[in-house]
Amino acid sequence: MENNLLSAIESNWISLLVSAVLLGGLYYMAKKRVGFGTRVLVALGLGLAAGIIFNTFKLDTEGVGTIGSIYINLIRMIVIPLVFVLVINSIISITNIEFLRKISVKTIGWFLATTGVAAIIGLLVASLINPGAGFELTKPENFEVREVPSFFQVILNQVPANPFMDAAEGRVVPILIFALFIAIAIVKIGAKKPDAVQPVKAFVQSATEIMHQVVKFVLRFTPYGVYALIAVMAARYGWETLEPLGMLIVVSYIALILHFVFVFGGLVSFVAKVSPLRFFRKAYPTVAVAFTTRSSFATLPINLEVITKRLRVSPKIASFVAPLGATMNFNGCGGVWPAVVSVFVSQVYGIALSATDYVLIVLVSVISSIGVAGVPGPASISTTVVLTAIGLPLEGIALVVAVESLIDMGRTAVNATGTTVTALLVANSEGEFDRESFNRGEEDELELNPV
Repeated sequence: MENNLLSAIESNWISLLVSAVLLGGLYYMAKKRVGFGTRVLVALGLGLAAGIIFNTFKLDTEGVGTIGSIYINLIRMIVIPLVFVLVINSIISITNIEFLRKISVKTIGWFLATTGVAAIIGLLVASLINPGAGFELTKPENFEVREVPSFFQVILNQVPANPFMDAAEGRVVPILIFALFIAIAIVKIGAKKPDAVQPVKAFVQSATEIMHQVVKFVLRFTPYGVYALIAVMAARYGWETLEPLGMLIVVSYIALILHFVFVFGGLVSFVAKVSPLRFFRKAYPTVAVAFTTRSSFATLPINLEVITKRLRVSPKIASFVAPLGATMNFNGCGGVWPAVVSVFVSQVYGIALSATDYVLIVLVSVISSIGVAGVPGPASISTTVVLTAIGLPLEGIALVVAVESLIDMGRTAVNATGTTVTALLVANSEGEFDRESFNRGEEDELELNPV
């Protein structure tokens, strides 16, 4: 009988040995109290360099990939309970229902508005650069187009039927809705019978503190997980694979960067009236983690820390906006990407798009972005909905799957940053933003170094 352990070591020992040395270096940096953002950036560089070496010498990276998967699994472990207690704790701390209604409308309004602008930017950049011009039609073997649920089925899927089953399946939207019902019920009863809900409120507040500590434990593994995830990705894709689709990558990142700099920077400057350079510096840990993990949910814990401790937004706003943003704020995945792919596919198949098609792309992108799960990959569903709406061949999605993972890093960074921007805008409008502390550069430690 083959020994699985010996077989794994034999095929992975070089990549694991190299990784052990590099991870040891990252741990040494942590012991020396090097900043969290710096360590994530170093991990990104080390992972990229190691991945290129692994790719060059055709080394097996399954063992390294397991390290990255363990990190992602730990993040997924905390997402459901974190969202559940945060939403309840946030709402029960708001005794004014009118205040809750106002921040809900503002938050969702900013999410949808910025996603619409992102789709417009994606259309403009793709139309000007023509990423599909001269492209030779090919598609991966065994590609299957995912089934697109109807609009009404999408709505139905978001309504909780069995919260325990939803939690087990990692479906965040139903859990969020269930938490909203419980929180509003606590507020309603508490207004008439405070003593009746006091034990529940104490439990939720205690659970929130405990989950915050669990989050700190898990996030300390971030640099190591980032190294592993980037190393495996760099080892998987060689330049030969990416060259034919290089223009699509370029167009996507140009659109994402334009949205990041001008839309987010403009909102921070002219609406919140703070320095965009200072904002982006403070938000850097969120951007770095989102870029490397490719998951809005994986970024949620660090985003909460950044919003409250670095941007100086009140926990009352942060704990409401951040979980909601991880669920439905997808400027990159639901705005830029479907628009760019629509133009790309239309060019590849020689199908002209009309002005009506462009308007439809923006509208459908905004609608389909709601409820897209904040984990790597599901932007394909949103894109499929858009392609179907304007009558483009769904087979076109097969052309972009080879590079989607690379573009997903930029998309997720834009998604997470959009949530951070929205939290600042909402807090500023409601007087929940400590502007003086922000301008003085006061920042609490993120407490992500090993003890």
